[in-house]
Amino acid sequence: MKLVTPPPRAKAPKLDPIAAAAVDLAREAANGVSGPEAVGEHVEAVAEPGDRVVTHYFECLLPGYPDWHWAVTTVRASRAKLATVNEVSLLPKEQALLAPAWVPWEERIQPGDVGPGLLMATPDNDPRLEPGFAATDLPADADTSEWVQLRTTVAELGLGRERVLSRYGRDEAAERWIAGPPGPGDEGSREAPANCGTCGYFVPLRGSLGTLFGACANKYSASDGRVVHLDHGCGAHSDVVEKSRARELPAPVFDTISLDEGLFD
Repeated sequence: MKLVTPPPRAKAPKLDPIAAAAVDLAREAANGVSGPEAVGEHVEAVAEPGDRVVTHYFECLLPGYPDWHWAVTTVRASRAKLATVNEVSLLPKEQALLAPAWVPWEERIQPGDVGPGLLMATPDNDPRLEPGFAATDLPADADTSEWVQLRTTVAELGLGRERVLSRYGRDEAAERWIAGPPGPGDEGSREAPANCGTCGYFVPLRGSLGTLFGACANKYSASDGRVVHLDHGCGAHSDVVEKSRARELPAPVFDTISLDEGLFD
């Protein structure tokens, strides 16, 4: 039986101390390619196959390249005391070549993303909505007068829509508003002289949400036209009234404004 001798393993490249110490030289070369604002901290120096060849890696600060890094290869000639730059490259890291995990559109959309000209389709099974009252809900043999009266009553109650807010939708909105700027926990509410529930500019909402929320109608308030909590507040409260009004000045004893044409007759 013939024994086969395995080939000798290649030796790991040796890190040249002079080429590895040329960090400033490598940074200067990277800055010359991209500018100093695009080159970050020095990460590491790696020995490359060959004699006295070292690659320096720097963080990449360019927008759109979060998983890339600068690679500057330095080399030192035999018996030379200084290293020189051989190559400057912008290389991707391993994670830069992998597509990010797919996130469905309904999970990527954030509050406020729907701007002018954009349409957002509402799912037919949206838990925030439930069936409302429509004309098709009336029986075919309904009396005309009763139909008109019923439609008027429904319209006044705000139910003349195919879908309305469900209890889950109302609770979700209430929790979001309480935790957000319309709620009672912001700095403006803590420093306000009184809460919105006692303000004359407060317009309560209808339905169950009206027990906690309303709209601000004070044009001088930062919350004007927005939903606010009863315990929300600002410095434009209606009870903040001037103790004294501006005093009207009496008519002047001598009229020094109008012309007395009689003097020139």
